[in-house]
Amino acid sequence: MGDQAHGMPTRDPGGESGPPASGTSDQLEDAAFGRTVWEPPGDVFATSRMGRFLTWVAERGGGDHSTYDDAWRWSVEDPAAFWGAVRDHFGLPIQGERCIFEPGHETPTGLPGARWFPGAKLNAATIMLAAAGRPDDAIAIRSRSDTRDDTTSTFGELRAEVARVRRGLYDLGVRAGDRVALYAPNITETIIAFLATASLGAVWTSCAPEFGTRSVLDRLTQIRPKILIAVDGYRYGARTVTRHAERDEIIGHLDSLEAVVTIPYLDPEAPTPPGSTGWADLDGPVDPGPLEVAFDHPLWVLYSSGTTGLPKAIVHSHGGITLEHHKALALQSDIGPSDRFFWFTTTGWMMWNYLVSGLSVGASLALFDGDPGADDMHALWRWAEDAGVTAFGVSAPFLDACRRRGLRPRDDHDLSKIRWVGSTGAPLGAASYVWIAQQVGPVPISSISGGTDVCTAFVGGAPLLPVHAGKIPCRFLGADVHAFGPDGSEVIGVEGELVVTTPMPSMPIGFWDDPDRSRLHAAYFERYPGVWHHGDWITITGDGECVISGRSDATLNRGGVRLGTADFYSVIGEVDGIRDCLVIHLDAGTRDELVAFVALDDDRHLDDALRSVIRDHLRAQLSPRHVPDEIVQVPAIPVTLSGKKTEVPIKRILMGIDPTTALTTGALANPEAIDAFVAWGRSHRGADHTLET
Repeated sequence: MGDQAHGMPTRDPGGESGPPASGTSDQLEDAAFGRTVWEPPGDVFATSRMGRFLTWVAERGGGDHSTYDDAWRWSVEDPAAFWGAVRDHFGLPIQGERCIFEPGHETPTGLPGARWFPGAKLNAATIMLAAAGRPDDAIAIRSRSDTRDDTTSTFGELRAEVARVRRGLYDLGVRAGDRVALYAPNITETIIAFLATASLGAVWTSCAPEFGTRSVLDRLTQIRPKILIAVDGYRYGARTVTRHAERDEIIGHLDSLEAVVTIPYLDPEAPTPPGSTGWADLDGPVDPGPLEVAFDHPLWVLYSSGTTGLPKAIVHSHGGITLEHHKALALQSDIGPSDRFFWFTTTGWMMWNYLVSGLSVGASLALFDGDPGADDMHALWRWAEDAGVTAFGVSAPFLDACRRRGLRPRDDHDLSKIRWVGSTGAPLGAASYVWIAQQVGPVPISSISGGTDVCTAFVGGAPLLPVHAGKIPCRFLGADVHAFGPDGSEVIGVEGELVVTTPMPSMPIGFWDDPDRSRLHAAYFERYPGVWHHGDWITITGDGECVISGRSDATLNRGGVRLGTADFYSVIGEVDGIRDCLVIHLDAGTRDELVAFVALDDDRHLDDALRSVIRDHLRAQLSPRHVPDEIVQVPAIPVTLSGKKTEVPIKRILMGIDPTTALTTGALANPEAIDAFVAWGRSHRGADHTLET
């Protein structure tokens, strides 16, 4: 949640009365919580894709699900009927038996090991290219980057380019089951390469070019790719970043490679490196066409953050992703052929895969490769205006930062086409919900939470439900999500462990090179046999709304008072001058210290007055037991390449574990930031508790 703290906007959404504009930031956050910021229209069953789906189900004898709660209960109590209805409603070309849910043999719940649509054949790339019937002359992709001018591709051009690259990959020897890896950013060529790979039945994986060599090799050496597709570099804002040396080192360490394809992204005039194939020259005499594969055939490999060891190589299937993303995008997010879908993401984050699936529901895509903070945080809002974005997705820290800087994007840009805002990466603060309604528009806000593990969200918004500030409206259809208390029983209205009790199609078909599924079992099913344990704290209210409060393995627990770190950050992050923060509870052995690390705005220094403000806020908003024993200023908070705080690895370092064992620095966006924590861990009784590197 690395944001700069600034003043709050004061206009009310929708003309409603609201909390006064005066007062401290945490008071405004508290006043905003629970406030209605959007309500569905009266004709939502006729105007939304979810409403029309449920009407269609009822007309075909599938039951009258007149409320969202009715629909959710049906979807998790009869998953075979629900997922079969998703397939049939969208006319998905999944041949074979109608949905037959086969529970796994390990437990009665079907977790792990459930099978879906046994015997069915499909290809996810074929469905994406069909794009719900979009014609060849319709816009498929608009792309903006700091490296080159804007580009536009029609569906006809996209289909032709995919066929060309498919021929080229086939000519290079790519066949079903082979792995094709990418080291490139979120640009049109990347989407083309993925669709060509998947259409051959080969397995896709991607790493963003900001990943260092070690991070890339930690991932790719596990799956042994046959082909590497790589760029020569990129620009980020005004900075030019070459990747020749990194690319060559990666190639040198991957003995599985049989060919390399280079994209001259940074320098279009550069000659093709010896021994590689240029992107423009990628072609072949034979087009084998798309290959239909089994429902559970591997589509792509995604990776966990890898902060405490090798990243888990998580394998998802053609069928599971196709079904899940139709539900998540078309039904939960109401995205379809009339939409232009944008999410700011790199190719190293699952949100890239989620974005690309927008094609399968007929949406056009808007891509952005560059600095989202450029032009004083206006770059993405300007792109939304220029590209005509209707579904706008970003991280919660980006939205929080825009609010704190006092941005008024609706005043500065034409955002009238935006009709949905998505947020993820961290819990979205209540004040930011209100800010979106004020400064973007009165639109549904979907703060989604899920993960790379399932390449989707467990909880988020729905067109049928109102949005209340600081609350996630619902559990997604088909996601049997519950909160478990310490004894493993369900709890309502209080914080518990997020679990999933029945299978979902996009649960991973396995980890790469885990033939006995022991690592998969240890990751998700060891704590509660037959139940997916996700590792987040969640509160589910009696009416189904949800609040995610952080990772359960980074919990603060002092004197029996338990607190998710997200709640802590929502309070301390509102203190004027704090750019970012990290809280660690050192509780091993006889130690019981709560330490707050804060990164401040450039013109601020941690003094006794600021410490008092921080402590007073925490005491008033949380509890006296959560006032830190120490508050330490650091230059920056370490975050992963996807922007998440490294709470558990830093705690291990502070508890005395060697940093090289506790943390994989190559998984960090700012590895230099750990130096201050290492120094404090060695000698943390300094006079002023301020660390400089």
